[in-house]
Amino acid sequence: MPHQLERTLIVMPALNEEASVAAVVREVQDKLPGVAILVVNDGSTDDTTVQARSAGAVVAELPFNLGVGGAMRVGFKYALEHGYRNVVQVDSDGQHDPAGVLQLLDELATADLVLGARFAGAGNYEVRGPRKWAMVVLSGALSRVARTKLTDTTSGFRATGPRAVRLFAEHYPAEYLGDTIESLVIAARAGCVIRQVPVAMRPRAGGTPSHNPFKAATYLARAGLALVFALIRPPVALHGEVVTA
Repeated sequence: MPHQLERTLIVMPALNEEASVAAVVREVQDKLPGVAILVVNDGSTDDTTVQARSAGAVVAELPFNLGVGGAMRVGFKYALEHGYRNVVQVDSDGQHDPAGVLQLLDELATADLVLGARFAGAGNYEVRGPRKWAMVVLSGALSRVARTKLTDTTSGFRATGPRAVRLFAEHYPAEYLGDTIESLVIAARAGCVIRQVPVAMRPRAGGTPSHNPFKAATYLARAGLALVFALIRPPVALHGEVVTA
């Protein structure tokens, strides 16, 4: 596994996460010794960059906010340019336990994309109301597209292997929910093997949640639209490989 970590890049999208990003970087360093960390400052207006660099991370600064999808595409391109085989997305707000990265990487031995699933038996993470309904519908639809059971298709804790890294460096969607929903459709249609492993999520260590709980109904509608658009868009090929889905 140390050899696997040497070939892995941790990518942390960060928007105004000065309160937590340094602690998360240090925790990653502690639990995953020697792993490379790239914090992508997604147009923050606070001291996110200063805090991330003070903790020892490399920082890529975006001139304005592109969203998680845009930040992750920067991470995938950086990984290709610097010779990393795997990319693991870790949130900079402290919700993801870096110890779970090892389990995700283990699963990459036989998969191209591995999701850390919050609703697969680990932890006590709960979602209620329209957001829960949306996740159930999305999981059912995307399980069929991916030809495997997925229970947490909007999880941002995920590991990407070499084939999917190449694919996402060119085609990772930046639209709202595209980084979760549409990226799974793109990967599945390009022939990538998708799996999930159970993980436990933690409360945010700081910052402001990206989703306002009072807008849960809006989330439900947007999630449905994101899935529809993802399914009607033409598939993309992976460096000349034939797309069969």
